[in-house]
Amino acid sequence: MIENLTVIVNDEKVEVPKGLTLLELSKSFEQDYNYPIILAKVDGSYTELTQEIDRPCYIEFFDLKDRMANRAYVSGLVFLLITVIKDLYGEDKNITVEHSLDKGLYITTNFVLQESDMATIEKRMKELIKQDLDIAKVNVSRMDAIDYFTHQEDASKLGLYKYMTRSTVTLYRLKNRYDYFFTYMPSNTSSLTPFALTYFDDKSFLLRFMTVYMENEIKEYTKRENIYQIYKEYREWTELLHLKNVSDLNEVISKGKIADLIRMDEIMQNGKLLKVAEDIASKKDKIKIVLIAGPSSSGKTTTCTKLKMCLQSLGLNPKMLSMDNYFVERDETPLLPNGKPDYECLEAIDLKLFDEQILKLFNQEEVVIPTYNFYIGKKEYKSKLKLEENDILMIEGIHGLNNKILQNIPKENKYRIYLSALAELNLDQHNRISTADNRLLRRIVRDYRTRGYSVEATLKNWATVRMGEEKYIFPYQDEADATFNTALIYELSILKTYVEPLLYSVSASSEYYDEAKRLINFLRSFLPISSEDIPKESIIREFIGGSCFHQ
Repeated sequence: MIENLTVIVNDEKVEVPKGLTLLELSKSFEQDYNYPIILAKVDGSYTELTQEIDRPCYIEFFDLKDRMANRAYVSGLVFLLITVIKDLYGEDKNITVEHSLDKGLYITTNFVLQESDMATIEKRMKELIKQDLDIAKVNVSRMDAIDYFTHQEDASKLGLYKYMTRSTVTLYRLKNRYDYFFTYMPSNTSSLTPFALTYFDDKSFLLRFMTVYMENEIKEYTKRENIYQIYKEYREWTELLHLKNVSDLNEVISKGKIADLIRMDEIMQNGKLLKVAEDIASKKDKIKIVLIAGPSSSGKTTTCTKLKMCLQSLGLNPKMLSMDNYFVERDETPLLPNGKPDYECLEAIDLKLFDEQILKLFNQEEVVIPTYNFYIGKKEYKSKLKLEENDILMIEGIHGLNNKILQNIPKENKYRIYLSALAELNLDQHNRISTADNRLLRRIVRDYRTRGYSVEATLKNWATVRMGEEKYIFPYQDEADATFNTALIYELSILKTYVEPLLYSVSASSEYYDEAKRLINFLRSFLPISSEDIPKESIIREFIGGSCFHQ
């Protein structure tokens, strides 16, 4: 006789036979979701749908609008794409997932594609989605995995396995193909919808998909030329250094050559910042205002300080101003749907005062500028500011690229800079490093060191921060006159040393345990390095401490 269990699914009591899989159970709840169910939580912990129910428990199902499930959906699409490419064009054909680009993944190939191939690939992917093929989780020995990827000539994964200490490896199987992914995975192909492909050139295209920030359809592709060129420039540089994947970085560390790489990376970044300063200085007769914006933990503080010094070295006199000092009084702050203050929106800024004062400064009038007192939630007026003939006003704030600010000042008199930490390495050929994860790890370390925040406190705020970036920063990145990458090629190995112990502090009972565990598993791919060779002026010092600019 089959034993029945009582489980609670999305607050509803359900009788199920013991041994029923979460996938089978999810079929009864599909009508409650706008998209296919991808993952589940059992008693508060994420799990894949292949898991069997063996005890009374509380179950929640998630579609691609959940962050963790969305990662699984994207990884599943990549696996499906790899399978289709090899089915259509041959086993020697492959793709490399390079980086994100306008809510999609920029993909390169080792063979020539025509634009018409996009329709062929899409059609075959949709056929396999309709076939509802299993994506099976398989645990194999590390040596068997090495044998398989040796046969597949996948050097990027072999490089990672070289530094693994575990005796077993979790792979996923689709049809007769195996691959290694750093996320949970969907249990079948039927959940891998929607998606779209956009042709770039004969060796690259974009895989587009739904994100948690989209409403009901995939966003139309917007060409992000600035970001694309920055990624391209850095990829070319890392290839010159024979550094493309984490395993290449680990090789440098294991051979004791990391100090030289750190110095090269720092010199290169400083040189690029100097070029931005030189561009501004070449237009000094016109440019009087430099606006700097970027998402959280982009390193704006250090970059602004270093840019100021670069401009000074070129004979200019920069004066700093923060848009944060122009917040409206706290009781006037707009509210989010949950009733909490929305400090990220443009309306949280006293735009009338900001525009009026900057125009007066532009016209070389003296103004009494505000300093926002965050304790009492009000502006205080204590400091005077005036721009002289050779002065440049540098303004830092998340809305710096938004054309709704400073409309009363001609465009040719403003210079806009977009900062972001664009990860330069991949984990392997099919697994990229998320720029958002790079910034999140920076923020966890800095929040703990400078504010005493726990990992859980940072993770709790992160979703709101990310939503603000999606609304108020990323849509305006193409307005920038210069885009500057603040990521360092070695930084995740140094961040690992600081952030890993903090992540282990998150208890299994915490609602943020799965996210902490995900980040721990991600960092396992990196060999750690110490901070002794990190220069005092490095941007990473803004997060780990020891900066010569600030503590």
